[in-house]
Amino acid sequence: MSQVDRRDFLKGAGLATAATAVPIEADAAIPRPAKQIPPEAVGMLYDSTLCIGCKACMAACKVANDMPPDVIPESLSGWNEHTWDTPEDLSGRTLNVIKIYRNGTAEFKDQEINGFAFVKRHCLHCADPSCISVCPVGAMTKDATTGIVSYNPDVCIGCRYCVYGCPFGIPQFDFSDPFGKIAKCQFCVHLQKEGKIPACCDVCPTGASLFGSVKEIEQEIGRRLAAAPGAPYEFPRGKIGDDRPPNAATIPHYVKGVYGEHEAGGAQVRYLAGVPFADLGLPTVGRQSPASIAEGMQHTLYHWLLAPIAAFAGFAFLARRNIARNRPDDEPKS
Repeated sequence: MSQVDRRDFLKGAGLATAATAVPIEADAAIPRPAKQIPPEAVGMLYDSTLCIGCKACMAACKVANDMPPDVIPESLSGWNEHTWDTPEDLSGRTLNVIKIYRNGTAEFKDQEINGFAFVKRHCLHCADPSCISVCPVGAMTKDATTGIVSYNPDVCIGCRYCVYGCPFGIPQFDFSDPFGKIAKCQFCVHLQKEGKIPACCDVCPTGASLFGSVKEIEQEIGRRLAAAPGAPYEFPRGKIGDDRPPNAATIPHYVKGVYGEHEAGGAQVRYLAGVPFADLGLPTVGRQSPASIAEGMQHTLYHWLLAPIAAFAGFAFLARRNIARNRPDDEPKS
């Protein structure tokens, strides 16, 4: 008996997949409606122009979350062995990292040409998180009130779908742990329960990392963008509305846009910067939430088991047709 030729296979496969592309109900739209940020959600503003690269936020994050040192190979030998915690990027041992952009002579801060700028990377706490969408066991959850995306290691099975599903490349798997677990910023939720603020915001000397409700963050962003470059401004530190002394400085030249406002459906962490966000290594992500697209397709294709039934019917047709073609002429047909 000969095998199914490629043309017949493609015809059958096309028949099966074409049938699944038609929604059973008119309201079975792709993508599904995107989820929204909770009304009382908390957030963070990271203003790259205020960051001085001191990495106090990284040290505070390690202490607050009891994270082990993350030492680069170059620091594993010699007189300086293990002296510094020296992470180069997010990892299973580092939830928050400061990186630097350099161009040309790197003489001028927050300039794209011959300049430099700092950027902070950690979880953005998306409105419609992909990590939650792809997790098969509910190890990733989003608080209905605060909007904080948390991780439960006791539920996690180590599949790492969240690592591959996040469009911002945030969740990391700790391969150094024999049991393995995911590492990501959880907005110091344990400190917030005690009435405190995230450690990175608490120790930032300039207010580059600023905590507050998402509504307060959006209002603060509006004030900064509305002010003229060079105008004096008192940048709040720690938490919006806190009584700590502000950072008296001047409004910088911000690039157009607010990173995190629309990316992947929006996030609770927002960025302002003096150089393009792409130069800072922030991923270019569309407005539509990947989770809403993927779930919309899944719900459409698998509604009433349409896709499996159509696929089975298509391949059954191919198999029967192939048997009929190769049956001897004198063999009775069923």
